[in-house]
Amino acid sequence: MAVGSALILRQTQATPLFEGYQLLTRVFQPNVAQQKLLENAQFQELQQRLTELESQNQRLRELVGYVSETKKAGITAPVVGRSADHWWQLLILGRGSSDNVKVGYIVMAPGGVVGRVTSVTPNTSRVLLLSDPSSRIGVTISRSRFMGYMRGQSTSHAVMEFFDKVPDVRRGDVVSTSSLSQLFPAGMPVGRVESVNLNKSPAPEATIELSAPVSFLEWAVVYPHDQDAASVEIPGKKPAPQPVP
Repeated sequence: MAVGSALILRQTQATPLFEGYQLLTRVFQPNVAQQKLLENAQFQELQQRLTELESQNQRLRELVGYVSETKKAGITAPVVGRSADHWWQLLILGRGSSDNVKVGYIVMAPGGVVGRVTSVTPNTSRVLLLSDPSSRIGVTISRSRFMGYMRGQSTSHAVMEFFDKVPDVRRGDVVSTSSLSQLFPAGMPVGRVESVNLNKSPAPEATIELSAPVSFLEWAVVYPHDQDAASVEIPGKKPAPQPVP
């Protein structure tokens, strides 16, 4: 029997044992799909930061009012609350004023910007996500420096409306926060251009795929932001209203 078993294993190259081992250990393995998405988000964030830095160096920081991202210590916070009815609008973090979190602080995750803190309690913080339709931030195409503002769509995608009638933009371009945004420091990665509609009225638009995996966040990092939490300045338009805490 031992010799027969050995011959069978040799002929099948131990496939039954290997498949059985995988079946037994699968329940103890992490979610491979989510882990892969997180790794891709981190890789895209590094690529976006590199593109932004190359653009800055090429133009010798000629962009007026550009503020580089300050290297401040972040506050790691778990996601402790989320509503199915407002999944793409807001989330609750398990850090608050007792952890020095303040209204207006920036929230990031692997991939880039997630949103900003709109209200705090001693132990929690409420975060308005970039995917919320009421969210408006100033953004720029890192390669060409053409600017506009971005609004959420309650999905993993957002819409960027350009200030110029014929912007230099193409699929795959990196999108970062711009100096027009008073809510975020300039140069923070937001996403990539997925499609462009230059015939859109009253201004050309681009569909932006958000780089941070907002749909299944479990942790985020909160960073201080010293600028006043005012609305985005859009030439020729009234400032967007502030979200209700």
